[in-house]
Amino acid sequence: MANSSDSTVVSLWSALVVRGALDATVIPAFAAEGKGSVNAVFDPTTVLMQRIVAGELPEIIISTTDSLKGLPSGTLVEESIAPLVRTGIGIGVAEGAAAYQIETVVDLTSALLGARSVAYSRAGQSGIHFASLIEKLGIADEVNAKATILEKGFTGEAVIDGRADLAIQQISELRFVPGIAVVGPLPEPVQAYTDFSVAVTSSEAASVGAHALHAFLIGQLARDAYVAEGLQLPAASQA
Repeated sequence: MANSSDSTVVSLWSALVVRGALDATVIPAFAAEGKGSVNAVFDPTTVLMQRIVAGELPEIIISTTDSLKGLPSGTLVEESIAPLVRTGIGIGVAEGAAAYQIETVVDLTSALLGARSVAYSRAGQSGIHFASLIEKLGIADEVNAKATILEKGFTGEAVIDGRADLAIQQISELRFVPGIAVVGPLPEPVQAYTDFSVAVTSSEAASVGAHALHAFLIGQLARDAYVAEGLQLPAASQA
């Protein structure tokens, strides 16, 4: 990790939701402006929180707003906590695959039961919601009997390599995987939106570079990149 005398490399832990925007646009632009480089780690929120509980701490963290609120007092620089993006859950298929109808809950149920296999992640917010949803719909046994359940990562990869027909994940995470077509969001009655925030941690390693990256992550270039990846902005950030 960076320290106060070396602000050229900033450690960032981030939920997968913004990886597409950060990898393609935000981190390269930060480096191109001479602000430093970023050592980025992308994992589901539950994994990031487990590492923090185990005693690790990056300089910057992007995670669900609720998870950041749940951290012990003093873990984050309170005034740095800022809302970043909001996203819903969607369904993805391989480009060129037969279309599925998911406009209604009845459509969604039929699609899930008719698919050869459905991929979702145990650790991600989308997977946690989906596991609960299929229980409520009364189809958990049927879906899970043929599901492709990932510990973490991008569920679209299980569609691309042929393990599953449908991928369930945050829409921006589906779009990150080349060759995946987003069918659409879950129907509104069963949709779940998740808010993500960014903060500087209270780690002794937190550097001037960390504060510069924090400002960059909530700046206009980054906001445009988030929107381009299918994410929503917090109400206060929308132009």
